[in-house]
Amino acid sequence: MQIQKPKGTYDLTPAKAFQRTSLENSIRNIFDRFNYKEIRTPTFEQTKLFQRSIGEETDIVSKEMYSFNDGEFTLKPEMTAPVIRAYVENRLSNESPLQKLFYISNMFRRERPQAGRFREFSQFGAECIGSSDFTSDAEMIILADTILKELGLTDYIIRINTIGSPEERKRFTDSLKDFLKPRFESLSAESKRRFEKNPLRILDTKDKGDLDLLKDAPALSDYLNDETLQHFSRLTGILDSLGVKTLKDSRLVRGFDYYTSTTFEFTSDSLGAQNSLLGGGRYDLLAGQLGAKDTPAIGFAAGFERLEMALASASVDLKQAEDIVLFICSADDSARTPVLKMISEFRRAGVKCETDLIGRSVKSQMKEADRQKARYTMVIGEREIQNDSAEIRNMKDGSIRNVSGLANIINYL
Repeated sequence: MQIQKPKGTYDLTPAKAFQRTSLENSIRNIFDRFNYKEIRTPTFEQTKLFQRSIGEETDIVSKEMYSFNDGEFTLKPEMTAPVIRAYVENRLSNESPLQKLFYISNMFRRERPQAGRFREFSQFGAECIGSSDFTSDAEMIILADTILKELGLTDYIIRINTIGSPEERKRFTDSLKDFLKPRFESLSAESKRRFEKNPLRILDTKDKGDLDLLKDAPALSDYLNDETLQHFSRLTGILDSLGVKTLKDSRLVRGFDYYTSTTFEFTSDSLGAQNSLLGGGRYDLLAGQLGAKDTPAIGFAAGFERLEMALASASVDLKQAEDIVLFICSADDSARTPVLKMISEFRRAGVKCETDLIGRSVKSQMKEADRQKARYTMVIGEREIQNDSAEIRNMKDGSIRNVSGLANIINYL
């Protein structure tokens, strides 16, 4: 039986790999303009890093992590916790009180594969560490908005909310549970599971029955203090003044335990039911959860797979690899070594070129040159080698030009 790729993974064949790399390069350029520096962390971390940060009762930690070595290590399912671990361990705060970091990395989650959701997937994201000011929240959202717009996307909504501090949320969730207790049997199975373990996540339900029940539920905003509300008001005010349109969504709570205060999500209907394109928020207590002192921070993450789905839906033309400039055909076997030497000189001079490596006939080589959309072709045999000249054929109009000398050929091309 033929061996196939593992379930929930995918191959990036050459054309797709080129497009992915082009997207990565475009995103890197935008990060650079915003003065974000790249950080890279190990593919696996200690399991307790994710248990402490994401939360042991979350779906990721309880059901979806790839752990090994008797559970000591785990393939990273997300990047924020590893970035904060690296920030603390490498004492990056000593270099500057504000660290603006970005990453492009693969993640791993043992979940049910579906459109845009894989067991191994690739994410890009940013983390701004060291500022509690609302302007850092604003810059993070503007950065995400800039990336999507410059890649060619416009059909999305920026949803934004504030979920306050753990103390504020505790007061709210106690009230929410009191409201839902007499209605418990009417909740969906998923919301029943969340009722004890993570009641705040009930607000994130997609179940129609749950949504009807929640219409009369307490509002989180009623349990937030003046400082939290002022931070959120100043954030939305500056975004409005800069023309960044947002939609206040009181049910936007995000899925990880480490979030505090600001949360945001970019959603697109082009992605179907799983419509999240990019998401993030503030996590001022995460460093403290990992054993360091509390450090204010905010970040976001986005998956390349969903990004590519959205770009395809929007009919955005992704960059294609440039065609080769020159295909050099060997007239016979004796010319193959001189041709290889010649093509090496052309490549050193910066010319993208190709030749035959499997001993095909001249006719077959010309067909291959046409298939690869070469702009020019040359056929090199004993006569061309002795005369140090060649006839260069323009494959678009069929015109032929005789050029003498290797340097002149390079200049012509």
